[in-house]
Amino acid sequence: MKQHLWPLFLEAVKRDVVPALGCTEPISVALAAAIAIDELGLDRHSEQLLTEVKIDVAVSANLMKNGMGVGIPGTGMVGLPIAAAIGTLAGDRHAGLEVLKNLTATDVAAAKQMLDNQQVTVGVADVANILYAKVTVYHQQQTVSVTIADSHTNVIAIEKNGELLAAFAAMKQSENNDNVSKDNLFVEAKLQDIYDFAIHAPIADIRFILQAKTLNDALSNEGLTGEYGLKIGATFIKNQERGLLSGGLLTEVLTRTAGASDARMDGAMMPAMSNSGSGNQGIAATMPVVVSADFLKSSEEQTIRALMLSHLTAIYIKSYQNKLSALCGATTAAMGSAAGITYLLDGEIEQVSAAICSMIGDVSGVICDGAKTACAMKVSSSAGAAVKAALMAIDGIRVTGTEGIVADDVDQTIRNLASLANGAMTQTDVQILEIMMHK
Repeated sequence: MKQHLWPLFLEAVKRDVVPALGCTEPISVALAAAIAIDELGLDRHSEQLLTEVKIDVAVSANLMKNGMGVGIPGTGMVGLPIAAAIGTLAGDRHAGLEVLKNLTATDVAAAKQMLDNQQVTVGVADVANILYAKVTVYHQQQTVSVTIADSHTNVIAIEKNGELLAAFAAMKQSENNDNVSKDNLFVEAKLQDIYDFAIHAPIADIRFILQAKTLNDALSNEGLTGEYGLKIGATFIKNQERGLLSGGLLTEVLTRTAGASDARMDGAMMPAMSNSGSGNQGIAATMPVVVSADFLKSSEEQTIRALMLSHLTAIYIKSYQNKLSALCGATTAAMGSAAGITYLLDGEIEQVSAAICSMIGDVSGVICDGAKTACAMKVSSSAGAAVKAALMAIDGIRVTGTEGIVADDVDQTIRNLASLANGAMTQTDVQILEIMMHK
């Protein structure tokens, strides 16, 4: 076993599995806006903010795609303009992906007034970065610009009146000198190493992953009892009561997973535990495992190990892909769940590998056409595919290496999926945005 990788695995999970309130692309805009208004030095509750401030938002095409139609927590609205306005008025720059956790009804009313006053403009920036958001706040003769790129909370520049802030520049230089690059984290890792870590690491070291169960299960309950989105989870429950669906593991996985995504995508004021910068990916890597553990009456230790296997597998698969792409991230995150469920069904590395290969053979073509309430359908479809692949694997059945992009080796299959996402599907992404922008 490559135990020298275990500290790096722990670091990756603690970095990439974090609470996030709302869809993370517009949240990046809200975070940049919150930092900008702080650096401008304006009182967030001043009349000046509501009448004199102008906000300009420039984002990458992929971020625009994921920000156009998704609910912004606590606002009852969708889109990047309200995210920028509410971030300016109520954002907590120190809260990361939970930047909007303290907003009030008064803040929301003021943000809507800013939009009515046409104080916020949003456009697509001509940049190479897949994930990019630059928010510029203007007040009288002062301007502050905050740029986030490459990951949802990675601030790469803070400029005041056109000049890079000296303190920020010094901080970034220190980070560059002190931190080892994380780009090569998985260079010498294979799925076998991830499996070994999840199954054999000291339980005390990985117990923290239970927070994913706590947060995402609570979000699921909210989605199933509230009026959110397309009510996909609630629809499964209603049709069980009608006798059109039966109970059982698959139905329960679909119901509770969809419920969490229903609530998240329609702006519930509750955090999701994210994975790789996405709440839906966190839900897809968590809820199918949680439901399966409940159904199978697994022990707490088994649940912890299954969740760690799921989340780290999801991070591993995503590490080969662009941060945002035309490939639906919920499908790759649910491949982690396929691994976790297979483990709970007493599968070992051979069966776990088979389940992932089968999922890649099943859902590798699901496109991402932006964040929206309908994402809950794709999340639940991915969760169902995870259960199906796990059950097949336990019976010794898998999509073979002679079929499609699937190879005999699971790690090669994962790289083949990344080649599809990062290659030909980049043009698919352009076409998707073209359609969305001209409907």
